[in-house]
Amino acid sequence: MSKIRIGIAQINPIVGDITTNKNKIIDIYNDAETNNSDILVFPELSLTGYPPEDLLLKPEFIKENINALNDIVNNSKDTVGIVGFADYDGVDIYNSAAVFQNKKIIYIYHKIYLPNYGVFDENRYFKPGKEYSVFTYNNIKIGVNICEDIWYPNGPGYHQSLTGNAQIIINMSSSPYEVEKENIREKMLSTRAGDYGVYLVYSNLTGGQDELVFDGNSMVFAPSGELVTELPAFEENLSFVDINVGEVFRKRLHDPKGRKNINNSENIQIKEYTATIKEHQKNYIKLSSDNNYKKPVDPLELPYKALVTGVGDYVRKNGFNKVLIGLSGGIDSSLTAAIAVDALGSENVVGISMPSRFTSSGTKSDAEKLANNLGIEFYEIPIENTFNTILNELTPFFKDKPWDITEENMQARIRGLILMSFSNKFNYMVLTTGNKSELSMGYCTIYGDMVGGFNVLKDVLKTKVFQLSEFVNKFHKKEIIPVSIIKRPPSAELRENQKDEDSLPKYEILDEILKLYVEKDKSFQEIIEYGFDKDVVIRIIKTVDRNEYKRRQGAPGIKITTRAFGKDRRMPITNKFID
Repeated sequence: MSKIRIGIAQINPIVGDITTNKNKIIDIYNDAETNNSDILVFPELSLTGYPPEDLLLKPEFIKENINALNDIVNNSKDTVGIVGFADYDGVDIYNSAAVFQNKKIIYIYHKIYLPNYGVFDENRYFKPGKEYSVFTYNNIKIGVNICEDIWYPNGPGYHQSLTGNAQIIINMSSSPYEVEKENIREKMLSTRAGDYGVYLVYSNLTGGQDELVFDGNSMVFAPSGELVTELPAFEENLSFVDINVGEVFRKRLHDPKGRKNINNSENIQIKEYTATIKEHQKNYIKLSSDNNYKKPVDPLELPYKALVTGVGDYVRKNGFNKVLIGLSGGIDSSLTAAIAVDALGSENVVGISMPSRFTSSGTKSDAEKLANNLGIEFYEIPIENTFNTILNELTPFFKDKPWDITEENMQARIRGLILMSFSNKFNYMVLTTGNKSELSMGYCTIYGDMVGGFNVLKDVLKTKVFQLSEFVNKFHKKEIIPVSIIKRPPSAELRENQKDEDSLPKYEILDEILKLYVEKDKSFQEIIEYGFDKDVVIRIIKTVDRNEYKRRQGAPGIKITTRAFGKDRRMPITNKFID
């Protein structure tokens, strides 16, 4: 019998909530057993949630996760389960996969390649594994490895397939979302399946965890490299795929690469394990439905869903019910509010307009119109009286000093005070609305517009804010964000006739330079070789570096690019290096 049914459990665990994660895993395992799944695979560290970070330094955390794994194993029946957890050998801990069946652990695989770049710190916690292994199920050989292991062409999958003769490679992942990463990942997995001559089953985490968001997009590839099935992005899902490994034999007969490369693996020892064959293995019940997931056509759909998922999970997982947003009538707060409504529902979003003497009638009316379009609770609290009181109190001290950024920041801080007062009184989480362009340039006020529990647009450049705002209306097939907001030149409205471009380069230029400097680490000389004005580049680089102290004091926010502010980009505040 060369046919096997594999279940892929694409789940959204909660970091540290081991009991909830365990119960979810058991429930899904029981569903897979009912659907006659021979094997069921969960994502990397699905029992602890990913990334558990310094929770891994707590002995009780390790102990609890191992006890929970034992509960899962004791619940198991014929279906072979594969669950990610943190293993402990008495000396070190490992990022691990437990392969179990019929109340017994068949074997445990330890992740070999530990990522230690960008947002990953796995060398801080884990010891790398050394054992290459496969297990046999009804004469079908299967290799299990974990996330980073599959990104290396000559990594564990290479040895499991060429030396261990695995016909199926299962990769358990917790791979965070980045714009366009899904295409890179799919191409890589397709290449591995073709090069190894195997069916490749990739199970990825979904959901938000602090600044990271995981897209899922679990996939299965044939030995030809062809995509067999794909699970929906940003959704929990349990899907099954029936695989006929006879295709592996045909592929290898016609492709001599494996025979030629086998010499490169001669010194690698593969340890083999065996699972029990299920009694009902020849009597598959018909799958309830085929996976009809279709890839998004619009390139803005996945980043938008990433932001929605990140907000929803951050708010809910941290025990909040409602969020509060300062609605200025500008594009950043409008997009933030639209994302919040899609993430949490209109009944859980509150907007407050806080006009001053500088607020135009257009932005004031647009804030209310946006709130009506979204169907959210809305209040208007003018700040003029409070502003005048503070000005009067400080006049004797400021004397004849002219109006400057001091008075502008006062307005932002009054608004921050109002928002945080509502937050304290009603237990609302404040969503701050600054974008990546503003945070890069320090075009924001500490203890003012930067106050809040979560920054939705922290990794979204201003030009992308405009694109996503247009996408919102297209996605909902109606005007959610008023067109007047999208078309109006951006302004902080903290002084008369103020425009963002009075203080900043044009966003079209600024954002391209920020991509090169912040996201790609290009030097000053490399950037000007792209044709940008030398003085503009110098100004932007100096301003970005000078404002690291502000970003350190800002709220966490969702990462969607290759280089986000936060632990993805760790620059010293005191820094005299000139690039």
